[in-house]
Amino acid sequence: MRKLLWIGLLAGASLLLPSMAPSAEMIKPGLWEITTTMEMPGMAFQLPQQTVRHCVTPQEAIDPEKSLPIDKDCKIIDLRSSANKINWKVKCTGQMAGTGEGEIAYKGDASYEGKTKIQTQGMIFNMNHKGKRVGECP
Repeated sequence: MRKLLWIGLLAGASLLLPSMAPSAEMIKPGLWEITTTMEMPGMAFQLPQQTVRHCVTPQEAIDPEKSLPIDKDCKIIDLRSSANKINWKVKCTGQMAGTGEGEIAYKGDASYEGKTKIQTQGMIFNMNHKGKRVGECP
């Protein structure tokens, strides 16, 4: 069970990735609130919803590679953006080897919705996330 919780936390950390990854045309720097729900097919219980706040700097808004909070054993293998979407793929090696992909759709420069799918240790994590700008950074 402990290993399962660690995997969930790793997958949850990857959810910050889309909140910090867009280009300057898609997002406004400032304080963002990110809410994530996670489902694991076959699990007897639902993991609780998580809400975090993150200060997106102007540098993070401009250059997505500078702000990706990925594990040292993980690497972004594909990052694409269009007018109002960003897509990515990630590959992890080591003890938590696996792959993942995600997509974010922006609704103006102050909110978004998206999904992420992570496959590791024979398990699949499906995550839905919403972000909204809530003000200036402290």
